[in-house]
Amino acid sequence: MRLGVNIDHIATVRQARRTFEPSPVFGALIAQQAGADQITLHLREDRRHIQDRDLELIKELVNIPVNLEMAPTEEMKRIALRVKPDRVTLVPERREEITTEGGLDVAGNKEYLKEYIKVLKEGGIEVSLFIDPERSQVEASAEVCADAVELHTGTYANLWNAHSFDKAKEELERLRSAGRLARDLGLKVYAGHGLTYQNVKEILELRDIIEELNIGHSIIANAVIFGLERAVKEMLEIIKGR
Repeated sequence: MRLGVNIDHIATVRQARRTFEPSPVFGALIAQQAGADQITLHLREDRRHIQDRDLELIKELVNIPVNLEMAPTEEMKRIALRVKPDRVTLVPERREEITTEGGLDVAGNKEYLKEYIKVLKEGGIEVSLFIDPERSQVEASAEVCADAVELHTGTYANLWNAHSFDKAKEELERLRSAGRLARDLGLKVYAGHGLTYQNVKEILELRDIIEELNIGHSIIANAVIFGLERAVKEMLEIIKGR
């Protein structure tokens, strides 16, 4: 199982003062050095953390895949086709939210997304869709010709964090079922959102289905205390069973 390190919240700290540090670009390079398999970053429409130049420099300087999370807008499509990240993950986006809340409604926007995805794939970019673990959304993701889905683990994480372990286990089974269906339909399966050093361990039960986890906040939070290289290495030790 691979680890994609989301470096958004390094930029969150920087943007709190509108200054030049800490640098998410340096963070990406340290994460790479520590063994991360991928760098994930979300270029939001309001540019609240990651900026266009961050994306450009990270794509230019890191030697591991770059996964750009973005809303399926025309502006973001133009940026993706210019910068050429290795993967685009399409996510829903609302200005008032603190972080991404829930998955993309693929089933309700199939016609638009199918054409949108076609253009990105013609540009040589893999396309993943961030979705809730629901049958209708998985099936719609296959219908619009996505390459992969990233299953939203936020509900599972919130239940686990609240010590509602029985309900968290039920949500884990939803993730398992959605992941199996996605694999049967020819989609790659990734997962992420809200995962921590503690609650990620149960997700590892799905390593035969899920091939990659994207984790950001928990790693960056630990990096504030222990340093980024150590934080990335400790998450990798958990995921890869070292």
